[in-house]
Amino acid sequence: MDVTADGELLELEEAAARVLVLAGARRPPAADVALRGLIATSSGVPAEDVELVHACSVCGARHGRVAVAYPLTPSGAPWYADVAVSGDAIVAAATTRHPLGVGVEAATIDVGDVIDEAAFHASERAALDELDPTRRPLVRATLWARKTALLRAVGHTDFIEPSRLALTIPGEDGGVGRIVRSVPEFGSVWRDVRFSDLAVPGNRVASVAVIG
Repeated sequence: MDVTADGELLELEEAAARVLVLAGARRPPAADVALRGLIATSSGVPAEDVELVHACSVCGARHGRVAVAYPLTPSGAPWYADVAVSGDAIVAAATTRHPLGVGVEAATIDVGDVIDEAAFHASERAALDELDPTRRPLVRATLWARKTALLRAVGHTDFIEPSRLALTIPGEDGGVGRIVRSVPEFGSVWRDVRFSDLAVPGNRVASVAVIG
C-alpha cells in the first residue's frame, strides 16, 4: 500500500526536501510506515526495504531525528529524515542534502505563563503579547514546532533550554524562519538553520528545520 497516496506531498524547494502530511484518517498508519513510504517514493526502493534507526548514534537513547540505514543515495551518502505525530496527524520529511527535523504542534488557546517562560525567549514572549488574541495561539504553536524540529535535527547535545533561543516571528518572516539569538552549544551552525512552516488540518502547524 502506498501511504503517500492518502496524504499531501509537498516540495520544500529551498531545503530540497519532500514532506508528507497525513491527517484525518480513521486508521492512520504508524509513523514509521509513513516515513518509509515517503522515502520509498523519493528513492525508488520498496517501502519494506527502507531501514530506520531510532537509537542515537552517540548514546543509544531514542531521541533526535530518525537515521536512515537504507537506502543510501547513488553517491553512497545517507538520507536525512524525520517524522512527528500530533493526534491523527503525521508529518514526515526527507532529503538527501542536509540534516532536518520535524515538529508538529496544536494551537492551544492558553498554555500558561510558566510554560511560555520555559519555552520562549523574552523577545518572543513580548512579540506574542502584542498579537491579536485570535492569532496568538497559532503563532505560539509555530514557534514551539520550530524549536522542537530544531532540537530533533541537532540530535545528541547537552540540554538546551528552549527559552535561550530566539527565532524570527512566524507571519513576519515570510514562512521561512531563522534563529536570531543562539546559544554557545550551537557554535556557528545556527546561521545555517532554516525553518519551513506547514499548515496541518485540525488547527495544527508543523515546521521542518533544516541545517545547512
